[in-house]
Amino acid sequence: MRRVQFFLVFGMLAVTAQPMAAKGKSGNTTVSPSSPSSSSSRMPRVLNVGALFTVNSVIGRSVKPAVAAAIDDVNSSPTVLSATQLNLILHDTNCSGFLGTIEALELMEKDVVAAIGPQSSGIAHVISHVVNELHVPLLSFGATDPTLSSLQYPYFIRTTQNDYHQMSAITDLVLHFDWKEVVAIYVDDDYGRNGISALADTLSKKRAKISYKASFTPGASVANITELLTGVNLMESRVYVVHVNPDSGLQIFNAAKKLGMLTSGYVWITTDWLPAVLDSSELPDSDTMDLIQGVVSLRQHTSNSDVKKEFTNKWKGIKGKETSSFNSYAFYAYDSVWLLAHALDKFLKSGQRITFSYDSNLRNTNNTDLQLSGLRVFNEGDKLLETITSTRFNGLTGEVKFDQDRNLFRPAYDVINIGGTGVRTIGYWSNHSGLSVVSPESLYGNPVNHSANEQRLYSVIWPGETSDTPRGWVFPNNGKPLRVAVPYRYSYKEVVTKDKSTQGVRGYCIDVFEAAVNLLPYPVPRKYILYGDGRRNPSYTNLVNAVAENKYDAAVGDVTITTNRTRIVDFTQPYMESGLVIVVAVKSAKAKPWAFLQPFTIEMWLVTGGFFLLVGSVVWILEHRFNHEFRGPPSQQVMTIFWFSFSTMFFSHRENTVSTLGRLVLILWLFVVLIINSSYTASLTSILTVQQLTSRIEGIDSLKASNEPIGVQDGTFAYNYMIRELNIAESRIKPLRGEEEYANALRLGPKGGGVAAIVDELPYIELFMRNTKCEFRIVGEEFTKSGWGFAFQRDSPLAVDLSTTILQLSENGELQRIHDKWLSADSCSSQTSDAEENSLSLNNFWGLFVICGAACFISLSIFCFRVLCQYWWFNPDEEEPHEMVEPESETRSGRRPSRAMSFRDLMDFYDKKEAEIKEMHRRNTRRGILESDEYNGSPS
Repeated sequence: MRRVQFFLVFGMLAVTAQPMAAKGKSGNTTVSPSSPSSSSSRMPRVLNVGALFTVNSVIGRSVKPAVAAAIDDVNSSPTVLSATQLNLILHDTNCSGFLGTIEALELMEKDVVAAIGPQSSGIAHVISHVVNELHVPLLSFGATDPTLSSLQYPYFIRTTQNDYHQMSAITDLVLHFDWKEVVAIYVDDDYGRNGISALADTLSKKRAKISYKASFTPGASVANITELLTGVNLMESRVYVVHVNPDSGLQIFNAAKKLGMLTSGYVWITTDWLPAVLDSSELPDSDTMDLIQGVVSLRQHTSNSDVKKEFTNKWKGIKGKETSSFNSYAFYAYDSVWLLAHALDKFLKSGQRITFSYDSNLRNTNNTDLQLSGLRVFNEGDKLLETITSTRFNGLTGEVKFDQDRNLFRPAYDVINIGGTGVRTIGYWSNHSGLSVVSPESLYGNPVNHSANEQRLYSVIWPGETSDTPRGWVFPNNGKPLRVAVPYRYSYKEVVTKDKSTQGVRGYCIDVFEAAVNLLPYPVPRKYILYGDGRRNPSYTNLVNAVAENKYDAAVGDVTITTNRTRIVDFTQPYMESGLVIVVAVKSAKAKPWAFLQPFTIEMWLVTGGFFLLVGSVVWILEHRFNHEFRGPPSQQVMTIFWFSFSTMFFSHRENTVSTLGRLVLILWLFVVLIINSSYTASLTSILTVQQLTSRIEGIDSLKASNEPIGVQDGTFAYNYMIRELNIAESRIKPLRGEEEYANALRLGPKGGGVAAIVDELPYIELFMRNTKCEFRIVGEEFTKSGWGFAFQRDSPLAVDLSTTILQLSENGELQRIHDKWLSADSCSSQTSDAEENSLSLNNFWGLFVICGAACFISLSIFCFRVLCQYWWFNPDEEEPHEMVEPESETRSGRRPSRAMSFRDLMDFYDKKEAEIKEMHRRNTRRGILESDEYNGSPS
């Protein structure tokens, strides 16, 4: 299309082409018209440099004196192009694509080595075709359109920021305040359309979007803009991104002011066109400032430097300027001239020459009236282009350097907020660190960090002079109520169903939704629309798809939140927990002759029996020396151990315990026996009385393993879930419409044409169990965990706000009250838990066994120590007639002589009665006293 425009322009110039060629050139060039291949010198004295922009515009009024100052500074610089002067040839594009192209063609006749401009992206698209043909580099300080790529336009060099980065900054700004939708207001040209397209791309990457694109034609009247904003004001989003031209942008705010759209609750974000307007005057007009109170905008960031301060001071002395100050585009235009100067200096010093030649393609008119001989090709344009893109220097804007895509290195923006009579900077944005409150230059030494936790901005004064962040949306004031789809169910009408009231619907889900909506801080007009015919349950998957396809705004009902559904719609916080369970028909269990063994597991029986024997043995050891009931022949003692052990089970042991340690062990053991007996009795009673119903299906595993038919509720997600997730054959699954069909199918059973089990969500099953008076039974556990929620279209702010109110309903108890109103009843949940036979295991009693075992060990240790001590002090052979001769020292001390310890002697000693040991102790004591007296009475 643009090539067609290009040749149309050439057609318009057919009549004037030859006269233009005859006018000659202004200024000196290195090539004469008669000798295109010759050169006057190796270092030309003068080089023509073109300039293309709209002089009478916000940007042009700042750029014109800046470019002229840059040319003067280059020509007076002793370090750059010292032997060559730059001759500036300015052409006014008059903000017109057609006139701009004509001016560009006239400029190209002057044998310019490069052109500075244009400021308009639309004109840049057309002119880029011209410079591509003539190999003349085009350095644009104002064309920010992201589609002006280096691949399509190789001779186009953007010396300002790319709007793609600006739209990334706006996206981060929008997400920083947790907004998800914006309305884009833009001018309908290449600059506006392509900039907003870039914004849509960056927003979509972060799950945000442009909810509406409001465009107007360049030069639109105030009435047209007012009409556009009137429609925008009726929409949901209150976040407006304005991307227009600086010369007409304030008309947007003028119309918005009259419509009351600059009050509290509104958010206005502009691109860098607004600072360009404000910065062009040292003291902005008070009426202008009143229009834009609370607006947040972006300004191209330029680092503070001595060179920048020097230029600022120099501006005051520039003659012929039309503005008291300048905007950021003046900085980029000034640096564009210096960029070209540095590149030309390097180019010429490398030995390159400046030559122009005629293009045979342009001279060959094919017998037409087109005369293009006045246009010549810059032969070394490609080499100069390469030199420009590789040039690097420090200018007014900071470091001037290009990346691999020929965009300026390290793009950055100031985030400004208009308030009162001035503008304040609330932060910065760069593609290196995102939003921050410190200048980008101080962060370039740190690693790249776009973490949401690191994004910072100072406080913002929003429209209406409020510091509270606006919600960013309201319910649309366009007279259209919220279209709420409600499933028209065949069964379980307590959940949701049709009603003859004004609302048209009623049920548990409707009451929850109404209560949640009533807590919102804004009104939500709504209209309930029944989905389905009521003769069978509708497909909930199709219902969710209808919301995603914008047939409805929301779906309110018993809609289960599943993974696939969350991919296409947004759900609120679940207001009802749910999960799939299995319900089966049951029958009386046959009597089991070994049912008395079921209360305990095998391990529990073995450990319990072992402890009976252990405690009996320990008590026998402790009582053997004290209690005559624990003495006698070995066979009798073994029988005593067994009898005593197991008789404690019934507290019927006839043997008395007399030793302290034996009584301690017995007391602890009887306590353990009491707990075991009580638990056994309770468990056995439960088995024989409650667990009288059985089913072949005991859970999801046995259900999958069988080949019997399974019933599911018609319309729910359970059908697809069992096929896709559980890999159950589709032929086994039988959709059922409601409670009556549930009950009939379970009563008939698989052999009678019914089903072996029903798989459905727990809330439905609880209602079914209540209505059938617990005739059936739930087996196993819930094998999915999900919940019911209200479905909205993607990124709907209502989903977030209603989630908050649902949590409030849960916290204040209102949610439970609504549940009790519709769904409460005598539940059969006890049947569910009691249906599974849970034998008592060792894990239930290991603490008691540890205590009892520790008591036995401690008692045995004390007893053994005491016996060993007695055995050490007393001689078991003292009853023999001979006497042992003891050394005098040992006799005096009263200790018996040491001897080797024999296990047999120890056992014989242990077998003695305690009374005998005590008698031996008394005799030894008397003998020691007598021997001591004799020794003391003998002559010395």
